[in-house]
Amino acid sequence: MTDRQALIQPDRGQQATALHLVDKATLADFLKGLNAGQRAALSAQKFEGGGYEHAIVPDGDSWFAVAGVANVNDLSSWCMAKLADVLPGGTYRRAGGEPGKALHGWITGQYRFDRYRKDAKDAEPRILLTKDVALIEPAIAEATAVLMVRDLVNTPAEDMGPLQLEAEARALAKCHHAEVHVVSGDALEHDYPMVHAVGRAAARSHAPRLIEMTWGDAKHPRVAIVGKGVCFDSGGLDIKPSSGMALMKKDMGGAAHALALAGLIMTMGLKVRLHVLVPAVENAISGNAFRPGDILRSRAGLSVEITNTDAEGRLVLGDALTRATEMKPELVIDFATLTGAARVALGPDLPAMFARQSPTATQLLEAGRQLDDPCWQLPLHEGYREYLKSDVADLQNSPANGFAGASVAALFLDRFVGEGIDWVHFDTFAWRPVGKPGRPKGGDALGLRAAWGLLKARYG
Repeated sequence: MTDRQALIQPDRGQQATALHLVDKATLADFLKGLNAGQRAALSAQKFEGGGYEHAIVPDGDSWFAVAGVANVNDLSSWCMAKLADVLPGGTYRRAGGEPGKALHGWITGQYRFDRYRKDAKDAEPRILLTKDVALIEPAIAEATAVLMVRDLVNTPAEDMGPLQLEAEARALAKCHHAEVHVVSGDALEHDYPMVHAVGRAAARSHAPRLIEMTWGDAKHPRVAIVGKGVCFDSGGLDIKPSSGMALMKKDMGGAAHALALAGLIMTMGLKVRLHVLVPAVENAISGNAFRPGDILRSRAGLSVEITNTDAEGRLVLGDALTRATEMKPELVIDFATLTGAARVALGPDLPAMFARQSPTATQLLEAGRQLDDPCWQLPLHEGYREYLKSDVADLQNSPANGFAGASVAALFLDRFVGEGIDWVHFDTFAWRPVGKPGRPKGGDALGLRAAWGLLKARYG
């Protein structure tokens, strides 16, 4: 894997290949500055200035590249991402301007997941120069967080089980002098009974656990980040069909987001007291698997009737959110690949976002727009709480009517978050079924940069 720190470097006038960005409005004037041979080269490559189009243009004994963007005066994170993927290795600078936000896509566009490929080779890096040196560190930090999510989600469940998630948390903590505490075994069964119940059917090598990490000055505002860590989801006794199980290595995508966001917070030295919680389990099938009809107790003291063992993510999150709110945080953010209903409503690109407080939701939506990481708010509609009623317990985990599935799941989680706490829930997909420039097919961070934008605005 290419050293991400080396992909963006300060522009000190060193030799570099020029990258000319044009849009439909500026293409004609750009062509006037070229000689006949250069214009012919662009024509031969059918370059018309459209988004993500690019061409190589001879320039004496050298060459430069031309790329089309939507607006040369307002670059997105992805405007230069394809160039970072297709150009030859070397050093580049944008002619007549700075990359700005496009630094992000320049790094993420060079991502490859080749851990299991025998023929994997390190590609020669494409280095981009910028005079906006203050943007380099945050751009690298944000991209590193995104690529951490990709690596964790893309790794198959056999190599990314609860134990491996714990190892990732410990490695992250070691880098930033954070503390890690892990609860497992009998203590997990007693203190986090729903986490234990969901994970107890797994093999000993994939035994369930609750991973806690803390960092920062205790005098700073406490922020809790919670991530669903279902490392593989068979559906339990309500077993999924094979088509529904195919991508379930990504069901720990919430945990990947939580750990990556924690790494970003610590790297950038945000002035918060950070509390990270990952309930890490495998929802497996064996003789001791939890069953439909079981009534589970929870850390919060609420009893939960199990109506569907494939609605397990909300169970493990319930115990983790209870623990998070016991510490009286100022803000709680959780990430989870929680419901198919969110994907039916919003598709793969938009994480569903739920927020108790309207100002927080507004800040998140704006941060997502600014950072090219859009999310969409769905309602915590009070009228749907009745769907969670049970005849035999305090609540049920999965209503049979199928209505408003993402909102009802969020309302379930809401029961485990202390009153008055500013809480945000992301129901994210953590996966791209179709690749785009800077965003290849596979695991991806969706909602992470929006959450970071909120945190940076509040605590930066």
